[in-house]
Amino acid sequence: MKIAVLSDIHANIHALEAVWDDLKNENPDGVFCLGDLVGYGAFPNEVISFIRDHEIPTVIGNYDEGVGFDLADCGCIYRDPFLSRLGEQSLKWSREAVYSEHKHYLQMLPIQIRNEHHRHRLLFVHGSPRKVNEYLYEDRPQATFERIAKLAGCDLLLFGHTHLPYQRKVAGTWFINAGSVGKPKDGDPRAGYILLSLERRPKVEYRRVMYDVKAASRSIRQAGLPEYFADVLEAGGLESIDRSVYLERSVE
Repeated sequence: MKIAVLSDIHANIHALEAVWDDLKNENPDGVFCLGDLVGYGAFPNEVISFIRDHEIPTVIGNYDEGVGFDLADCGCIYRDPFLSRLGEQSLKWSREAVYSEHKHYLQMLPIQIRNEHHRHRLLFVHGSPRKVNEYLYEDRPQATFERIAKLAGCDLLLFGHTHLPYQRKVAGTWFINAGSVGKPKDGDPRAGYILLSLERRPKVEYRRVMYDVKAASRSIRQAGLPEYFADVLEAGGLESIDRSVYLERSVE
């Protein structure tokens, strides 16, 4: 039994289509998505349509919630005023761009999905079982993982939100972060997803897929979104030039 897990597509249809072509070659028995279909990228409606057309079971992400319910906050918890200002621009653009029927779809997404394969209990969430927008980084204290493992009640916890792939076993639970399809933050601009083999002992394969990053970043600029998002996308989530340049270009 093998399943593919996607997360944090963030309106990047170029990355999603490339990942789909790759996973088709791997022929998984199922595909799941951990949310954040929208935000930052220029193709939110196209991504939502793709997920709906392929009937991919999907949980709601914090950005899906912010756009779907027309909230004033995407739940990203920015601690940096510069990123907060750009995030506001992204949320406003996304709320205005997403069709009403697609907002209704986002509203109906579940907070979590539970599944069982070959006696393995799986739980799919966006941030954590505690909060949709909890950042469960790999270096969080052991006690945090222990508390979440007890709450989750599963053998494998699949989540995203941080855009940083990793796996860690704590208190009998495998914590598996699927990384990001459309907005990686680990310095590798390629799209990322995972293949999970559910044999007697589960195995995780982290896949990275080449796609036309330039076309995706160009579409961000053409859509009138902050150019910072385009530059960071090309750099795999890392800042590449002095912030003062973005302040002059993007922040009024």
